[in-house]
Amino acid sequence: MSSVITDASTILAHITMKLSDGSAAESTKVHNKPAKIVMGNASISPAFEQQMLGLKAGDSKEFTLEAKDAFGESNPDNIHYVDATKFSADAPAKVGSIITFTQPGGVELPGIVKEVSDLSVTVDFNHPLAGQAVTFVIDVIEVK
Repeated sequence: MSSVITDASTILAHITMKLSDGSAAESTKVHNKPAKIVMGNASISPAFEQQMLGLKAGDSKEFTLEAKDAFGESNPDNIHYVDATKFSADAPAKVGSIITFTQPGGVELPGIVKEVSDLSVTVDFNHPLAGQAVTFVIDVIEVK
């Protein structure tokens, strides 16, 4: 008998995320690398955990979470204006580009270029899916 997901389970699952228009935003199936989810460690939202409870290996479930329960609302404090001279031919500032900035302590933070002017570049460090409702399709592979 396979284990049922509880609030203390470790799960291996494929996760596909879709936007409200039905387009796929991301899927672990693309590279066949399932996600490891540890229930109760705050890596996923309580609302996401609630959707997982009671599932077992082999189960699939589709559910939609509002922005606050998925990747959060877009935070204006995470939008920064960077001096245009900080960009180069190797890392050009183009709208839509994702550029990774190394923070003090070596932590890398990706940001999306939203706007480019002569003097500054607007970079959004919010999660790309922040502020959006996201539909998740979960395919549970293993429950420990």
